[in-house]
Amino acid sequence: MRLAAEWERHEATWLAWPHETSDWPGKFAPIQWVYGEIVRHLSRVERVRILVNDENARQKAGRVLKKSGADLNVVEFFTIPTDRSWTRDFCPMFVRDAAGKQALLDWKFNGWAKYANCERDDLVTEKLRETLGLDMRTPERRGKRIVLEGGSIDVNGAGGILTTEECLLSDVQARNPGLSRADMEAIFREYLGAGQTVWLRNGIAGDDTHGHVDDLARFTDPHTIVIASEQDPAEVNYEPLRENLELLRRTSFRVETLPMPKPVYFDGQRLPASYANFYIANGTVLVPTFNDPNDRVALNKLAELFPDRQVVGIASTDLVLGLGTLHCMTQQQPT
Repeated sequence: MRLAAEWERHEATWLAWPHETSDWPGKFAPIQWVYGEIVRHLSRVERVRILVNDENARQKAGRVLKKSGADLNVVEFFTIPTDRSWTRDFCPMFVRDAAGKQALLDWKFNGWAKYANCERDDLVTEKLRETLGLDMRTPERRGKRIVLEGGSIDVNGAGGILTTEECLLSDVQARNPGLSRADMEAIFREYLGAGQTVWLRNGIAGDDTHGHVDDLARFTDPHTIVIASEQDPAEVNYEPLRENLELLRRTSFRVETLPMPKPVYFDGQRLPASYANFYIANGTVLVPTFNDPNDRVALNKLAELFPDRQVVGIASTDLVLGLGTLHCMTQQQPT
């Protein structure tokens, strides 16, 4: 099996229309319009497939997307109820076998080992199997389904995979208790075609997933990794990011850096604002921005790293209150 790199050609991007108001306490109203803006950009370059809870949600989403200027000719709705809208972590990973046949990977989703209301999200892949008519594989180890969220890994499509010890090996919010580093590496080889694992240590402050790598470091081509870097020694992210940068510099990959925005808070809560949570679509890269002077620096660096794609900033100060931004809310379906 092989999981394609995100920059390979997409058939579509999968989203779930936001409905869990507790994810954006006190700020839920503007979130639908943020989604509308994201779909407007995505619909220019690929199909957009959106999970909705019911017909009322479909109609409401359609009105928002029409007002936002999205191309509704390439938007498809699927009535599949969800608990939340972070499709990166509960939608299937689309892989291909050695013969080139596409299949869905049905990883177990346990709400990041933190939230109990995750049963509907865990059923999404099974329901999509029925809808799309694709084969499905359920990864298991020692008789148990394996937990692996899309935000906990990043691949280059050529055998390389990025992840963190904090997310996959820690006893805190443990995804797969009893599975070792060697077990996880064997799982990556078997199900993702990734035999070269780069283990980073800890993720960024404010991340309730306990160390997702997609807020931290990402592949930008088969040979290059870009990592968030904090320049202020007094900032809580400074030392963890410095340590991760040093780990990457010991690998054979070319390493580039992205700045961090100034810390973002809402109602006293530190939020996981990071430019590394960008999403690579057909011909474009969508990048979260935070009304920060470093927005320009991050956009310019990513334009340098993706010279054949249009790099677009998406205002994400409201969106990040949900403790995720653009990569967290998308899942690509390769062609």
